Amino acid sequence: MDAATALPGFSLGGDLPVRRLGFGTGGLVGPGYWGPRHDDPHRSVALLRRAVDHGVTLIDTADNYGPDVAEELVARALHPYPEGLVIATKGGVIRTGPDRWHIAGRPANLRAMCEASLRRLRTDALGLYQLHRLDPDVPMADQLGALLDLQREGKIRHIGLDSIDAAELTRAREIAPIASVQNRYNVLDRAAEDVLELCEQQGIAFLPWFPLGNGALAGGAGDALGAVAARHGATTGQIALAWLLHHSPVLLPTPGTGSPAHLDENLAAGRIALTEGDLALLDALA
Repeated sequence: MDAATALPGFSLGGDLPVRRLGFGTGGLVGPGYWGPRHDDPHRSVALLRRAVDHGVTLIDTADNYGPDVAEELVARALHPYPEGLVIATKGGVIRTGPDRWHIAGRPANLRAMCEASLRRLRTDALGLYQLHRLDPDVPMADQLGALLDLQREGKIRHIGLDSIDAAELTRAREIAPIASVQNRYNVLDRAAEDVLELCEQQGIAFLPWFPLGNGALAGGAGDALGAVAARHGATTGQIALAWLLHHSPVLLPTPGTGSPAHLDENLAAGRIALTEGDLALLDALA
């Protein structure tokens, strides 16, 4: 059995089953999320295919990774998409350079971004389309209304939100059905715990970004994490991912990487069974 298939699954929006350990494409682009990571795109294409071959059914990407680069790589590697593979992408941010992000949530912008993603990904419908950031200058109802229109047209199956607080999620759910949230969250950073609790109550998927602390947890992070890793013959990064999978059934980590060996290491975290003692040590880290 592949590592990604060893875990119980999750049903996005109640009707779209995925395995809980997915693959994020942020690691396929260059520093500052600008340009490609590798000069040879075949390396990224092979990595995406390897992820799916090893049981991944959730690919998390965004139009502004590159920009455009990550979505184009996903299509090049995986289209025509195998049955059961869910492609999640994001829109609502415009890029003008490395680490330069500009929120653009006007309805016309969101429609244009979504339709451009559909073309790049070579599909008529997206399993999950996430608003990358709420635009403070545009009413939430207008932003979500644009996504609801796209959903009614069959271009979006489910709607998600990125980087929101619990009050915003509550308001959003009064406007549209929200299938997922994507906030920063990991074993050392639990500022979004209240959002996670709300997701648990409502059956909403929580896709934690920086599940490995942007790489910091993969290199070791304190005595407790290292001690648990040593007991399991694992890396600290694997324990950090295993903790997420044990901590809540709605957590769907999608770690990204540009390395086949690191991909295999991440997916193997799905086989690690943490004990109650392990969890007590790790829970106390926050």
